[in-house]
Amino acid sequence: MSVAKIGIVTVSDRASRGEYVDRGGPALNDYLSATLTSPWQAEHRLISDDVADIESTLIELADRAGCCLIVTTGGTGPALRDVTPEATESVCEKMMPGFGEQMRAVSLQYVPTAILSRQTAGIRGSSLIVNLPGSPKAISECLDAIFAAIPYCIDLIGGPFLETDPEKIAAFRPKK
Repeated sequence: MSVAKIGIVTVSDRASRGEYVDRGGPALNDYLSATLTSPWQAEHRLISDDVADIESTLIELADRAGCCLIVTTGGTGPALRDVTPEATESVCEKMMPGFGEQMRAVSLQYVPTAILSRQTAGIRGSSLIVNLPGSPKAISECLDAIFAAIPYCIDLIGGPFLETDPEKIAAFRPKK
């Protein structure tokens, strides 16, 4: 069985400068470790809130590192420096708006400001890119809401077969 590569990208000016401890990247890693039962390897990146940096990182992880899934944390709000969705849209061939719609719907059950969030997802080649918020609690809530669909999406775009722990998240695949 091959090892799936998964990109974990923290987008934060302060964390990339060492002024703030990155909690989003480790939260993503912990979530994936608890959810996936098939072998996988993380490709971690910590970058600034800069469109060019985000674009080049996503391209590198998709095209050169061969990540089937790239999850970003941070940069999805309305602040001037929050540009992760714009960078994601610019490098993807197809957008997958249902992911963002579902994440916002679930997040609104917890906080009224979830309507300000601009999470999205898209496909670049055989990589699914998903933008998540920066808060570890929100990361978990959002991934709980969408992760059942991620393995099948990766199947459809030619990626590796990802298996999940059904006690945590049961991956949905249509019956053949």
